[in-house]
This record gives sequence, C-alpha cells and structure tokens, in this order.
Amino acid sequence: MGPPVDGLRQTMEEALGNGDTRIVINLSEVSMIDSSGIGLLVRFLASTKQRGGNIKLVQPSKFAMQTLRLVGVLNLFEIFDNDDAAVESFA
Repeated sequence: MGPPVDGLRQTMEEALGNGDTRIVINLSEVSMIDSSGIGLLVRFLASTKQRGGNIKLVQPSKFAMQTLRLVGVLNLFEIFDNDDAAVESFA
C-alpha cells in the first residue's frame, strides 16, 4: 500500500525500460499484500511475458501466499525458496 507499491512500480518500470524481462522478486520481508500490490505484480508479469520474460517470486509469506491464492493469481507465478534457485530457473 502507498509508498511501498509506488517504489515497486518505479523499480519495475525502470527494469522494463532497461530491457530487463527476467525478474526475481524476493518477498521474504513483505508481511502482507493488498489488491494494489497484486495488480502491480500481475500487470508487470503480463508485460514481461509479452517481451519473452517472466517474473519469479521468492519466499512469499504465508499470508501473501494465501492472498494470492484467494484472488486466483498464485498459479500465474513460479515460487522459489531462495534467490539463486529463482535466477537459475531462467537458464
């Protein structure tokens, strides 16, 4: 909500602007996610896939996982236990 979502939006826009389409987002310190955060993740997932890339999520909290599942978007993302595994999955 608010500044955290704005910060993520800006970071993602910069990454896509730089041509980065294989993105790993570590959610280990994100205790909750709301509709604006979910909408942002889904929108940027679509943008990266249109460019031949993907977004991988790392260590979402139990609450974040439940929320993503509840709104029906959890299955859109690959989930990993650590950053290295997520990065290696792009190879």
